[in-house]
Amino acid sequence: MRWSWKIGKLAGINVYMHATFLLLIIFILLADYLEGHSLAAALWGLAFVLVVFVCIVLHELGHALTARKYGIQTRDIILLPIGGVARLERMPEDPRQELRVALAGPAVNVIIAGALSILLAAAGMPPTLKQMTNLRWTGGHFLTEVAVINLWLAAFNLLPAFPMDGGRVLRALLATRMEYTQATQVAAQIGQGMAFLFGLAGLFYDPFLLFIALFVWMGASEEAGMVQMRTSLGGIPVQRVMLTNFRTLTADDTLATAVNHILAGWQQDFPVIFGDHVLGVLTREDLIRAVAQHGAEAPVRQAMRRDVEAVDSHDMLEGAVAALRKCNCRSLPVLHNGQLVGMLTTDNVGEFIMIQSALRQAHASTHPGDGHLSRASHE
Repeated sequence: MRWSWKIGKLAGINVYMHATFLLLIIFILLADYLEGHSLAAALWGLAFVLVVFVCIVLHELGHALTARKYGIQTRDIILLPIGGVARLERMPEDPRQELRVALAGPAVNVIIAGALSILLAAAGMPPTLKQMTNLRWTGGHFLTEVAVINLWLAAFNLLPAFPMDGGRVLRALLATRMEYTQATQVAAQIGQGMAFLFGLAGLFYDPFLLFIALFVWMGASEEAGMVQMRTSLGGIPVQRVMLTNFRTLTADDTLATAVNHILAGWQQDFPVIFGDHVLGVLTREDLIRAVAQHGAEAPVRQAMRRDVEAVDSHDMLEGAVAALRKCNCRSLPVLHNGQLVGMLTTDNVGEFIMIQSALRQAHASTHPGDGHLSRASHE
């Protein structure tokens, strides 16, 4: 969300434009200028790109509204130079629901292309098959070009590779036959295989394919990692992972006290308490900034964050990690019955995930058939 500006709201979902999107607009105008096109032609090309991105927003809205149907909210939609991203709170756990959410975006593009084709046919300008299968700008009718690009957007997004919708379609279909994490790994491997082919083709034909290859490879790796993390966190209470050996501060302590705690140990963020009540958190960054501005003798209350979220020790770890991401912070105080009982940090969560992954690998090497047996017993 950094370097992003809100440009509107659709169906209650905030739409943001990333700063790098402006680079795309500048690139289009500069390219037209260097090719000797007139200002009118450059603005016409820019208008086409902006209309395409409106279609991309509608594509992402299709995902968001379908997910909402299953009780899954969308945090926002962000426009990037490479397309749009609808940031869902989570993906559906039911493979059939995930399949519908994944197909909703390309379906929007197909509907747009169909509606424009009907409109053009009614106006006596029906698009030909050659026009509808030509990816490059032909200088034809504006609406014909928009219809064509929507078909290509649908086709590209249905490639069976993460982070495209086709990767999620493939994973959803595989998940009806195998365990979800295994389905994700298989889909990710297929996606990385496609990325390799894209990269190979890019070396000999179109360098742009190298960029797509990198995009697909990273997307597949990220999706596999996220699902592995969800698997590791599922059904685990916060109290199993939280830190119980930690230091606290009071609002009247000096910043020098916090500095001494940091230098003497490993802790970077400190809960600020008054009796059993948590007043806020003093982070390392806020501490250093306050020391530079006010000196080490300033009170902690002058630098601490008061609007901090807390989690309960009996909450599930997956939800607590989502809270960490939402606040974009490194640690959260853990309460139970209103009392501070621990601290949840991203470092500890990461270490827990690595240990869980190692234990699964050890179990898989000694019990290679258990994954299929557990799936069969579940069904």
